[in-house]
Amino acid sequence: MLFEAHSINAEHKDLIHDVAYDFYGQRMATCSSDQFVKVWDQDEHETWNLTATWKAHSGSVWKVTWAHPEFGQVLATCSFDRTAAVWEEIVGEGTAPGERGMRHWVRRTNLVDSRTSVTDVKFGPKALGLLLATCSADGVIRIYEAPDVMNLSQWTLQHELSSKLSLSCLTWNPSFSRQHPPMLAVGSDEANQSLGSKVLIYEYNENSRRWAKTDSVPGVTDAVHDISFAPNLGRSFHMLAIATKDVRILTMKPRQDVVVQSGQPRFDIQTVAQFEDHYCTVWRVSWNVTGTILASSGDDGCVRLWKCNQMNSWKCVSVLKGDGTQACTISGAPTAQGTTSSAQTSSSAPSRKFAESAIEKSAPLTSMWQPAVIKGRFTKRTWIGAEPAPPPSAIDKSKSYARK
Repeated sequence: MLFEAHSINAEHKDLIHDVAYDFYGQRMATCSSDQFVKVWDQDEHETWNLTATWKAHSGSVWKVTWAHPEFGQVLATCSFDRTAAVWEEIVGEGTAPGERGMRHWVRRTNLVDSRTSVTDVKFGPKALGLLLATCSADGVIRIYEAPDVMNLSQWTLQHELSSKLSLSCLTWNPSFSRQHPPMLAVGSDEANQSLGSKVLIYEYNENSRRWAKTDSVPGVTDAVHDISFAPNLGRSFHMLAIATKDVRILTMKPRQDVVVQSGQPRFDIQTVAQFEDHYCTVWRVSWNVTGTILASSGDDGCVRLWKCNQMNSWKCVSVLKGDGTQACTISGAPTAQGTTSSAQTSSSAPSRKFAESAIEKSAPLTSMWQPAVIKGRFTKRTWIGAEPAPPPSAIDKSKSYARK
């Protein structure tokens, strides 16, 4: 895969916690611990221009998200100050010079039901109307609805779901199928593994008009930092990506061979891929619009793209470093199906040959790598050792040693 990277000076004065694109990918919002939200628009030259900035909260702003454009230009934010807010962009209609056509953002409502930090906020699928879900550090999920989409100042708290875990992230299931009722998944960043599963699944029952917990994902006992349902364009099952100490991809197949009683698992949940290629904490996972490619980012400063091949095996198809360049990495972490992810690198021919010779000279580190397979600009190496593949930092050290 080829990439073109653009660096943007966001001008935030503290750590940026979230970046969100609108439905069309032509607008971008950022939020930070400096308590500000910024909105960026892309022009015809694909340059991102800052069009709005304002102080949104009195504490760190954790998340920002866009509503579907059917409801206008609407943002939601959540913060350490225990509130979530809904913002709408207004086009000026004044008669004074310079007022007409001017755009500005106004706070439509402030949701103050939480007693602790609001850690995530997401708009629901547009087919359900204008819904907004929040989760908090006190373990409560709150679902709000705007009864009149023309009046965003009025929001009703429709449902309040409590869990025993401090919650860190949530995701709506975006399935368009009428056979799939509305569904939410939430994750907890509790570090204590003895508390059990850190991912909970909630489903809406049309008959009782209530949300209920249907499943807890087995095997996920580490802190969860992000969670994301894959868009569903026709699958009979759901896919869920989890960012924890590694990247995990799960399938959730509805149980149809048995009558699901109250309190019994609603889904057959399987881990189809698990990658430790980041070698550190994974903070974000995000799907493409068709749900076929997953992007993950971690403390290693890289974005990794994962794709399922024709053998139903997930592979790493590309690695992008923080500066936007293609990374030269070694990916050998086993998946749940016993396969290994691919390693790719993009470089010029002379530098590629020098890198290969440098690796070959450092026998202690690289003797268990099969000879490189070169296809055009890409180089693929396969680890055949019994031990896990050495991290990229170890290979980099071997290169520098060989150069000396």
